[in-house]
Amino acid sequence: MVFSERTLPKFDTQSVQITKEEGLLLYEDMVLGRLFEDKCAEMYYRGKMFGFVHLYNGQEAVSTGVIKSMRPDRDYVSSTYRDHVHALSAGVPPKEVMAELFGKETGCSKGRGGSMHMFSEPHKLLGGYAFVAEGIPVATGAALQSKYRREVMGDENADQVTACFFGDGASNNGQFFECLNMAALWKLPILYVVENNKWAIGMAHDRATSQPEIFKKASVFNMVGVEVDGMDVLAVRAVAQEAVARARAGEGPTLIEALTYRFRGHSLADPDELRSAEEKELWQARDPITQFSKTLLERNLVTSEELKEIDQKVQQQVNESVTFAEESPEPDPSELHRYIFAED
Repeated sequence: MVFSERTLPKFDTQSVQITKEEGLLLYEDMVLGRLFEDKCAEMYYRGKMFGFVHLYNGQEAVSTGVIKSMRPDRDYVSSTYRDHVHALSAGVPPKEVMAELFGKETGCSKGRGGSMHMFSEPHKLLGGYAFVAEGIPVATGAALQSKYRREVMGDENADQVTACFFGDGASNNGQFFECLNMAALWKLPILYVVENNKWAIGMAHDRATSQPEIFKKASVFNMVGVEVDGMDVLAVRAVAQEAVARARAGEGPTLIEALTYRFRGHSLADPDELRSAEEKELWQARDPITQFSKTLLERNLVTSEELKEIDQKVQQQVNESVTFAEESPEPDPSELHRYIFAED
């Protein structure tokens, strides 16, 4: 099978100043995402999870690079149906995410949402959304209320920035065009982050859109559009930091297209037979965690022993999240209709 590859934008990693603490934080967040998703696959195949489960393996640099450039528990994050790792990066405890996947009362959505509907008000996670592009108007509304409270109601603390994640397939939906148009007109404080992993379920992105370079669509809205290597966490972080600063300064939205790749199928129910072995091998060699650990070691910021300690610590966290989920109670049937309206 013949497959085409875009040329990844070049980024000078050596130009980035990063402390040991920052490096370890980024590394730990990516490892948490990877090991958590690996455990999800294990639990799904053991019959502990039900429904559709879409894993994030391979795309960790995008979640970490963007969300860790924002303020925890203050700035907003809007996700997709591939939302576990966005939730973790936003600070939702692994045990709450795992419990939600198990459908337990202790989950971040009280067991009502499951894999595709992670939500956490304390961590400003606006939700995961099962329908393609469904989160774009929600995130745009969140950005509008921040701007309105600050500029109309005089609330100086309302300087939140919103990050809206979605896939390449969503960039062909009407919500994408309508919301980007409004965000540009109103100069909303929002980052539209396209995680272009080349495949919308089984449809190759290049075959599904008249303009495969999604970041160029920003020009139609007189908006800043940026293309970034989504397998390089420092490149994503640099782009995100600029976009966040621009948004918080009242200079409007940014469209970020992160070129990335999912290492697993579309969901755990997907046999993943449409992508060629050559394509998979090419992107596996660009593993964002492997690349970043190499960068940290080459700069002598950390030792291999320190990285192994993080790996072990995170694995223990993930294992404990499973124990917590298994021991947590099921939602009470008497509360079937609770959380539908705003009485709580």
